[in-house]
Amino acid sequence: MAGGPALSTAKSGKLELKHSLSLLDVLYANQFEGESFPPELLRQTEENLYRGAPPTWLNFHISEQRESDNTETPFIKRDGYDTLVDTIHQRRRFPGISTVQLFHQPGCGGTTLAMKVLWDLRKTFRSAVLTGSTSDITKVAEEVVQLFTAGSRRNHNTVLLLVNDEQIMEKLQDSIKMTIAEQKICVPSHMPVVILLNCVRKDAVQQSDHIVLQKVLSAEEKHKFDEKKKELSIRYSDQHKQFHGFNIMQTNFSQAYIQEACSVFQTTKRANRPQKTQLAAFLSLLNAYVPGSFLLESQCMDFFKHDDYSHGDISLEDRMEPFSHLIVTFQQDKRSEKKVCMAHPMIAQQCTELMAISGVTRSDTTRNLLNCLCTDEPPPFLVGFIKDMLTKRGTKPKEEDPINGTEVVERYSRLILDIQKIESRKQSVSVLKVASNLFHQNPFFPQALARFYYTELKYYNQAEMWAKRAKLRDPQNSFVSDTLGQVYKNHLKNKERPAKPREILQLASKAIEAFKDEERLAENEHGTEMRGDGNTKVSHIFNIRGQFGYVEVCNLVYDLLVSQNDTWREVLTKNVSLSSVLESLGDNKLFRFNDLLNSLRDEIERKCAFFDKYLTYSKPERKDDPAYISEDTSKCYRNFVGNSPSRDFQQKGADLIQKLKQNLADTSAGVLSCLDRECTESDLQEITIWWEELFLQKESVTALVNYILAHIMLRNMGAMFPADCTHLAAFKQKMPLIPNDSPELHMLALLLSWPTGSEAKCVLDLNELIRRMRRSYEVAYRMHFRSRCLRPLFFIGNGEDLNRIVHRKVLENLFLEQNEETQQDWSNNWSKEKIFQDPEVQARLVKVDGEVRNYRVYATIGDVVIEVDANHQNSLWRQRQVSFYLGFTIRGPVAFAIQTKPAAKDKKEKTSGMGCSEPEQIQPEDTTRGQHFVDRHQTHLINRVSDTGAILEKLTDGGWILDENYEALISLNNTQDQMSAILQRLTSGGKDALYEILKRMKSMRPLINELEGSEQRNEV
Repeated sequence: MAGGPALSTAKSGKLELKHSLSLLDVLYANQFEGESFPPELLRQTEENLYRGAPPTWLNFHISEQRESDNTETPFIKRDGYDTLVDTIHQRRRFPGISTVQLFHQPGCGGTTLAMKVLWDLRKTFRSAVLTGSTSDITKVAEEVVQLFTAGSRRNHNTVLLLVNDEQIMEKLQDSIKMTIAEQKICVPSHMPVVILLNCVRKDAVQQSDHIVLQKVLSAEEKHKFDEKKKELSIRYSDQHKQFHGFNIMQTNFSQAYIQEACSVFQTTKRANRPQKTQLAAFLSLLNAYVPGSFLLESQCMDFFKHDDYSHGDISLEDRMEPFSHLIVTFQQDKRSEKKVCMAHPMIAQQCTELMAISGVTRSDTTRNLLNCLCTDEPPPFLVGFIKDMLTKRGTKPKEEDPINGTEVVERYSRLILDIQKIESRKQSVSVLKVASNLFHQNPFFPQALARFYYTELKYYNQAEMWAKRAKLRDPQNSFVSDTLGQVYKNHLKNKERPAKPREILQLASKAIEAFKDEERLAENEHGTEMRGDGNTKVSHIFNIRGQFGYVEVCNLVYDLLVSQNDTWREVLTKNVSLSSVLESLGDNKLFRFNDLLNSLRDEIERKCAFFDKYLTYSKPERKDDPAYISEDTSKCYRNFVGNSPSRDFQQKGADLIQKLKQNLADTSAGVLSCLDRECTESDLQEITIWWEELFLQKESVTALVNYILAHIMLRNMGAMFPADCTHLAAFKQKMPLIPNDSPELHMLALLLSWPTGSEAKCVLDLNELIRRMRRSYEVAYRMHFRSRCLRPLFFIGNGEDLNRIVHRKVLENLFLEQNEETQQDWSNNWSKEKIFQDPEVQARLVKVDGEVRNYRVYATIGDVVIEVDANHQNSLWRQRQVSFYLGFTIRGPVAFAIQTKPAAKDKKEKTSGMGCSEPEQIQPEDTTRGQHFVDRHQTHLINRVSDTGAILEKLTDGGWILDENYEALISLNNTQDQMSAILQRLTSGGKDALYEILKRMKSMRPLINELEGSEQRNEV
């Protein structure tokens, strides 16, 4: 590279990166410029790609050079290329961090497409691939930010980062934002810090909002591949027939081509297999079940070591004949060792299948691979491939919902499922046993083996043994510990009916102890170095399986025992003691379970209270919680608690509390979930009255709060009774609350204290109230809700007093009334804030004025500035005056649907970025004939203005195009449509601004001069 490697800048310049980045493979703007390469290297690099090796940057350089010399047709771009590039350019219009996802089936060119896009955009963005370890996300984020800034505030430019790991995306985005804020970096207006191109391999790819690449060519793609084949046949003669990576795509992934290419494996015999056949089988198995896997060339050569030493000089390619043409050896960069893989995943699958037909089964090959390559200390990458091959559970479309793309997790890895289906369950067990014994410190192989024993074979003793071994290998991992409880629970569930009560309780006792131990471990898991369970990365997830497993076991115990003798209902609900009914139960030895039975009701109350809060206050990031969690916990609560008052429950107000328990409303979360549970108006009226009576009897602040919350829920139902919240003043007298009060109390205090439209100032210090609420949340819920989204509970709406407090469910019902679709993806509606585009929802809520600065959002009430959270973090990258809807989660107030406020007409200066400003607005010249210049020349502007993206940015920055219109405008297909839509959606003063923007754009000056000149000539 002439002058050294250089990065692109936002102004089409170049600069050098002062410090190397260890985790990112940076693609420089001037990559390979001025360099020369040996012809043999160029030829070998090209051959490797066409044979099936992963692409390197040099491949794109070679193709680009030949294309510019007119000696070669262009590098083939699959149909998704233009969509991908356009999507990336659209994301460039948004500040902060954006994500573009490319889903592709293995072997269809997804990685090549993504790298080609990075190559072609290297002079616009700072392109890089995340190649290093992702164990330290903070370090990755620091390198991304370093690449963005290039060491200077003047050198910022957007990073385009290719990331192959879907699991780290959320944490990476959070970490990048935190790094930007910590380093106090001023991000220019409307310049993204990074666009993350997430390249995701999936066996079954469904059409979605994302870009999808599948194993099928369009007619245009087929034509391009045919033309390229003619070119390669001339350059490489017959050699091109073994370019399997290219030929498979050129034949449109033809199974006939693959069968012919792999025909050499048809002669494989099970007995006396040569080492080359075994090695080919290993590579085929790995590549068939773990796309992107490989062996090192040195490993392969070591495998041949105990063979004839006189052949030591023979290359791997020669040793592997007649399989050599199906295998590719490649080196991705100068620092890495040479790697070996099969030419294509479909070839690997076909070879594996052919060997199985000839008697070399998948289980045989797996055991042989483990015993030959893993008996000593295998390299970490190989351990990772084997772990994925044997324990990583894929996904499949949900049978009852295939259209909407809902997926469920498979029970085992694809290899284990295939061995079970094609061979036998016994062989699946055998393979997992070998792995469990070889990797004696790894907990995931015995965990998978235990799961297979209890789900498929119903061998519960064996399952228990292997689950205990897994737990011993990682005793602090709650997700590994879960398997033992699941073994006992499933044994209890499938026990032959009728089972003796003593046997039921004995199994239940084991299951309950296992799940309680798992819960204890989950409470202690705070670190970032935790390992997953073969399917879930758990470092930031709170594990609820222990608590839910306990609930499931209690449901089983209740159903099994009560179905035999109704006396058990009284025992389980603590209405009678076990000792008093032993004789009628017919087994005095049952008394040894007395402590267990006495503990169930209280434990269930505690666990169901946890799930009440967990499900009411939070939800997963991208979907809703499974319905069975709520259903099973409600059932358990009603069986043990709600339907039966305990005989030792004699405290004051016990009868009222029991009534509330029957209605699942004995906690604040229970009251707040009444609308979600579709309580009737009469039920909610009774709940309100009971809480009022409890308050009057006990003078409890909690009872007072729940009474007021129930009253608010009634108002949201539209109920007229009771007309007044008679004890509201009693709560207001207690404000401000002390920090130790619950988050629910703090939330109510904030809701009641937030000024209405008629109030010019705050009565209480709202910033202090918010700080106290957040501290209370940290203590009560943060650990349990980590990794989950907090659900908005209330919003500030129109009206006075309690009438202005609007529950989330009211907005959802309004939205449903305006939409034809009866099934709504509420997770998506809230995360993308679609619900706030509904006119009925907008009319129900009040907009709050505020400002964004220093990556935070503030509400402004008079002269008071109040910091609140933002629902969309990407709304915080531009400093500006804003308005938003104010919601309240259990952590505090949150700004939803943040929008830039339109520019004031008399404003002389407009803020557009962090500390930057636009020049003064200049009034346009004469508006002849009463029309504005923009109106007079509308047709010319629509047809001839080209750079509509830049114009749209400036108009949005200035507030002349509203934020909610920006995405719709930028996604229009062509500049004419965009310009026409811009003219229609300009806010007040927008025509003046557009005229001035056009005059200042170098590319638009000729057009503006021409139009102005035509007006002058007409006047003459």
